[in-house]
Amino acid sequence: MKKEKQRKRITAKTKAAKHEDLLTDTSGTAGEAVVTERGALGARIREARETRGLTLEDISSRTGIDVAALQRMESGETVPPLGQLIRLGKALDMKMGYFISPGVEKPMTVVRKEERRVVARYGQRKAERYGYFYESLAPEKADRMMEPFIVTLLPTDVEELSTHDGQEFLFVLDGDMKVQVGDEVELLKPGDAVYYDSTQPHLVKSATKGKTTILAVLYTGAK
Repeated sequence: MKKEKQRKRITAKTKAAKHEDLLTDTSGTAGEAVVTERGALGARIREARETRGLTLEDISSRTGIDVAALQRMESGETVPPLGQLIRLGKALDMKMGYFISPGVEKPMTVVRKEERRVVARYGQRKAERYGYFYESLAPEKADRMMEPFIVTLLPTDVEELSTHDGQEFLFVLDGDMKVQVGDEVELLKPGDAVYYDSTQPHLVKSATKGKTTILAVLYTGAK
């Protein structure tokens, strides 16, 4: 009986650890999908790089992302934030949407609420660093000119400005959001929206103790 209780405690601890690492996901199936998607994304980055005969050092010099970070991306150990995906797309002469999902040639694709997949999610430490995870709203549409996402911003102390090609439109659905573009800083509440050039140094983060949910539409400037 004592051994059985110990076994149950160990099993419960293991499940809890897995849940914490996957942040807000409470379903084992969704957790497995995250791992699969993460690996697929890394494989597509590596394939695109190797097809063009480029080394990790070549990509690093074009994007400003260090070689060790690129290695972790390609191995599926980590998932790059959106700004880095855009820079990778430019360096490899591809639309960043290809890395998220190549999609299929259809005039229209629909993503039901219950079918949305988390495209990228960090382990607890990465989540605290980057402060968000995102769900693609159009992963099955090929040759996308825009990238729509539902983004969940998590509380973080990190304030790291980003720059990349394109423009961004953000609409706050729930919670408060701080947005900084250059030296201008605004606090946005549910129902507020902002549109800016991504070539300007910018920062978006949750301005509450809890999470903030936004609709984000990115235009990467890709042809």
